[in-house]
Amino acid sequence: MSRKIETVEDDAGKVISYRRHPNGGGLIGRGADVDETSFISSTAYVEAGALVGRGCRVGGGSWIDRRARIGHRVVIGDAVYVGPGAVVGNRVRVGSHSRIGGGAVIGHGVRLHGDSTVASGSYITAGSKSSAAASQRSRPDGSRKTRKAA
Repeated sequence: MSRKIETVEDDAGKVISYRRHPNGGGLIGRGADVDETSFISSTAYVEAGALVGRGCRVGGGSWIDRRARIGHRVVIGDAVYVGPGAVVGNRVRVGSHSRIGGGAVIGHGVRLHGDSTVASGSYITAGSKSSAAASQRSRPDGSRKTRKAA
């Protein structure tokens, strides 16, 4: 794995060090563990302390925050945010432009549509019909439409 360190300055002017992932070139924070069989897009970030398992694919503009745990064979679309401490099980698909809140748990095999939102601390299982598994999408008029996780 390449150990070349790159620095990025955040909005507050703090300089953060990253290394490039060998498969895709995404930026990986110090202390993050990303399997080399995974693909991390060149415009994606995996923050310090995060874990990404085997055979995953993280799309462009996505951000895996601190201490998040991503299982094996997970597909994360473009511009997805996975909050700090969130856990995503094996063989999960997360559609583009989705948000997974901090501490949320997504069970194995769950499929989240694009533009989904999972609240912090939620627990979602495949086939769940509870309101906790509902994702919300804004309509142009500002009202909310509720969809169930697939």
